[in-house]
Amino acid sequence: MKTSDFYYDLPNELIAQTPLENRQKSRMMVLDRNKDEVEHRVFENIVEYINPGDTLVLNDTKVIPARLFGHRPQKQEKIEILLLKQLEGDKWQTLVKPGKKCKIGETIEFDETLSLEIKDILEDGQRIVEFKYDGIFNEILDRLGTMPLPPYITEKLEDQDRYQTVYSKNKGSAAAPTAGLHFTKEILSQLEKKGVNLVYVTLHVGLGTFRPVKVDDVTKHDMHSEYYIITKEACDVINNTKKAGKRVIAVGTTSCRVLESATADDGIIYPHSEETKIFIYPGYKFKMIDGLLTNFHLPESTLIMLVSALATKEKIMDAYKIAVENKYRFFSFGDCMLIL
Repeated sequence: MKTSDFYYDLPNELIAQTPLENRQKSRMMVLDRNKDEVEHRVFENIVEYINPGDTLVLNDTKVIPARLFGHRPQKQEKIEILLLKQLEGDKWQTLVKPGKKCKIGETIEFDETLSLEIKDILEDGQRIVEFKYDGIFNEILDRLGTMPLPPYITEKLEDQDRYQTVYSKNKGSAAAPTAGLHFTKEILSQLEKKGVNLVYVTLHVGLGTFRPVKVDDVTKHDMHSEYYIITKEACDVINNTKKAGKRVIAVGTTSCRVLESATADDGIIYPHSEETKIFIYPGYKFKMIDGLLTNFHLPESTLIMLVSALATKEKIMDAYKIAVENKYRFFSFGDCMLIL
């Protein structure tokens, strides 16, 4: 299986640069895998497709303002630090630009309350840094940091909350779980009133989610790792849903990765808090999910490979062609697809 099998041609004007004014008014393509049919709906219609007793699994991670700009002492150049993952204590795994100027032992200053020291350089050029600060780190980060929007978004985001889901709770992501951006509290309330179970898991999204696949052979790709948590309470609801013959539907590829990582071969899901490097591509046998809500993903990305594993590569590539022809909005602030 070649990476190029997952390429499609996307006009730049279809890459959404800003979120819609009303979250729930995004367009939603509904792909029925059994009937092999495509419907064109609006996201608020999702309530029609989820049945009483079904369980929706949502990722409640919260994006941190992970992009910082500093400088070396007595130097004027701007150095960008992108926080990827908290390690132990005040140590973080980061991307640093320009990296050549940031050798082990170098200090980067941000203001009088925050600085860091470069502790190690990893094989891929990422840096391990240790922060030194005066005050509460999260408060300082809220003040000095900015939202780490994906590289394909060039417009300024006026309202930072639009890059958070309305149910975001646990800080730790360098990118939003974008399928969840379409939900409003109104839609969540309608689903609950209908008898749909809403279950929350946490997976902290790293920028590895945007890392291109650089090998021709898909199976040779080294998947990034991401930390996730799923509680016993969440597992109980999910397992009971399956026992009752109802559906478990993942909201986003991140929730899907949690569910498939935490489910044993016997189809039972167990509580976990650990890193996952699960790589889902065509040929993968799903252990838990029955459906998926997801945005439209980059060509040749691990995410389009994941959705192709669920609906088959042929159906997904056909659906993407239809989405381009119908001028759907793509990527993080774009429209969505419901695969059932």
